[in-house]
Order: sequence, then structure tokens, then C-alpha cells
Amino acid sequence: MWTRCLKVALLTFTMLLCLSVNATGARAAKFNRILDIGAKAPEWKDLRGTDGRSHSLADHKEAKAIVVVFTCNHCPVAQAYEERLITLAKRNKKEGVTTIAISVSRYEADDFESMKKRAKDRKYPFAYLQDTSQKTGQDYGALATPQVFLLDRDRRVAYMGSIDDSMHPGKVTERFLQQAIDAVLINKPVEVEETKPIGCPIFYDRHP
Repeated sequence: MWTRCLKVALLTFTMLLCLSVNATGARAAKFNRILDIGAKAPEWKDLRGTDGRSHSLADHKEAKAIVVVFTCNHCPVAQAYEERLITLAKRNKKEGVTTIAISVSRYEADDFESMKKRAKDRKYPFAYLQDTSQKTGQDYGALATPQVFLLDRDRRVAYMGSIDDSMHPGKVTERFLQQAIDAVLINKPVEVEETKPIGCPIFYDRHP
């Protein structure tokens, strides 16, 4: 009798656990200790942009999807991806996808005036925001630059990790971010939901 009761209790617990996971839609991430795939994207507000405006995630309610990329000026990997990011932003903007770049770096080369100059010189087709508190990066569990987070229509994390599989454009064989965007736009499951972020490490006062 005791054995039967124990089996029933274990079965009930397992079913409840499964229901909980299904209800949230989140799946444990491999490379992110803070944010899971399918988790609701952390909000941010009042981050200053190089365009002179204050920006919040809530400003983009009409976007079909949002690409959040943590990047900076000084990182050579971020620089290597800069042109690709510009091209991706322009291409996907036509489909209703908003791209937002955020810097949480405190390097001198990444100060606000330097950010403004780079955004102007490179004609960024996306908002370039500064978060000196580093809270945004910590909330997203961002570890490297550039690291991307694709948010779907419900602002849940549909993909996170690297833009593609090589910092050298001629060696790219898998375009992870673009493939994820294409899937989200037609309401299809994202085949590759997470990849290991590759780039320059982000240094925090308190590491996420």
C-alpha cells in the first residue's frame, strides 16, 4: 500500500512539473545561467541612445520581432560583425523586425561620445544604447560582444547566442540569427535555439 501511494505521489509531482514547464514555455539554456529559451525578455527603460533619445523596450510594441545585440566599439570581434549586423538590420526592418544594440562596456573606447561617433560614421540603421549600470547585460546574462537575443512577438526569447558560425564572412556556413528570424516571422519553431556566444568577454562589477 505504501509503495503504491509513493508511486502515485511521484507520478503526480512529475505531471505537475511538466505542466509548469509547459505553462512557462521556457527550456533550460546551455550557455546562459540567467535566461532560458522561451523565457519572457527582461524589460529595460530610459537607456540613452546615440540619437539623443531615451529608449525602452516597451517603445517597440508594434515590432514583429526584436533583435537585441550586446556589443561595443573596441572589440575586434564586434567590429568584424559590424557590417553583417548593419545588413541584417536593414534587411529585416522591411519585415517588421527591430534591431537594438546595447553597450554595457566601461572601456574608455566605449564612452558615449565614442559611441555617437561610431554610430554616425558607420550610419547605424538601429538604435545604439548605453547602459553604464550594466543591469541590462546582467538581466540577459550576456557574456560576450557581440551576443544576440531574438525576441518573438510575445517578447519571449526565441534564439540567443552568436550571429553565425564564423567571424570571417567568407567562412560562414550557418546563419543562426537570420534562420531564427525567418522562422519567427512565419510562426515556425526555431531549429537552432541557442549557440555559444563568441566574442570579447563582458566585464561586470558583479558577474551574472
